[in-house]
Amino acid sequence: MANYRLLVMPSAAKEIEKVGSKNDRRRIVQKIGSLAAEPRPSGAEKLAGYDDRYRMRQGSYRIAYLIDDARLEVTIYKVGHRKDVYR
Repeated sequence: MANYRLLVMPSAAKEIEKVGSKNDRRRIVQKIGSLAAEPRPSGAEKLAGYDDRYRMRQGSYRIAYLIDDARLEVTIYKVGHRKDVYR
C-alpha cells in the first residue's frame, strides 16, 4: 500500500497545542503519524453522513480527518476532547 501524505489544518495544529498534557500531545502526534501508512486502521470509524471523513480515538481525545484516495492525502481537520470535538 502506498504511503499517504499527511496534511494538518492550522486550526487542528492549534487544537493539538492546547491539549492538556505533554504525554497526550505526544500520543496524538504518533497516532496521526501512523495514518500515513494506514489511513483506515482498526478502531477508526466513518462519520455518519460523509463518504470520506473518519475519526480515531486517542484516550479521551478524538482525531477527525478526511481521506482523499485519488491524491493519496489524509487531512487532519479537528482534534479535541471527546466532549467538545463534535460541536
